[in-house]
Amino acid sequence: MDAFKGFHQIFSTLQTRKLLRIITHCGIYEYLRMPFGIKNAQSHYQRMMNTIFPTELSEGWLIIQIDDIIICSDSWSLHIERLARVLDKITGVSMKIKVAEVLLKPQPQNKKEMMSFLGFSSYYRQHLKHFAILAGSLYRICNQKKVFEMTQERIKAYEKIRKALTEAPLLLIPDWNIPFRLYIDVCGDGLGAALHQVQIINEKPTEGAVFYLSRQIKPTEARWSAHVWYGHFRNYTIILMEVFSKLLLTVMP
Repeated sequence: MDAFKGFHQIFSTLQTRKLLRIITHCGIYEYLRMPFGIKNAQSHYQRMMNTIFPTELSEGWLIIQIDDIIICSDSWSLHIERLARVLDKITGVSMKIKVAEVLLKPQPQNKKEMMSFLGFSSYYRQHLKHFAILAGSLYRICNQKKVFEMTQERIKAYEKIRKALTEAPLLLIPDWNIPFRLYIDVCGDGLGAALHQVQIINEKPTEGAVFYLSRQIKPTEARWSAHVWYGHFRNYTIILMEVFSKLLLTVMP
């Protein structure tokens, strides 16, 4: 979770306002809330967050980095329980968090807005399957030499990424004592990989993703065979598309 305009949710005291005055030709202005950029703003905000969630932090399942809140859980039911605890405390102190920013954000209308969306989405690329392949056409229209035009193909890619950000499957916490499975897929636009594990969840063996990896491929790489990528993750069990499995049998010793 991400706090909404985090620093601005802290009111400035009367004494502090005098120190934050800005003198202009139009008059004297004072900050009513804590502004960005002052020396001790980050440490003050972090101290406030630590004061709101002392029990959760001491139990070790809550991580807070300034205005970013991360909840860690071993099961879905426990995660919902912990999420409710955090939201109750957030509500109790009248803190605002970003909930529907992705769903309500309008479609980018220029290169600057598109780069902002891609920068935000890329932060979560390890949670999104084939992110680089989906975002390829969107990155290309941000090229300075090209005119910004949202074609049907690009609108479809944008909607897929936006939907994935809100519906992406939960990633498993890796267990280093059991084997991993690596699924790889290569197409003409890029390559993707998904690192999986089979873990016991709710007393049942369940396979899920630990993280996703993807990137666009260069024109020369597009002519390479899939087995070139095999050696990078040789410590994992490799699971490939059927056509590439047959290819490996013919080219690998």
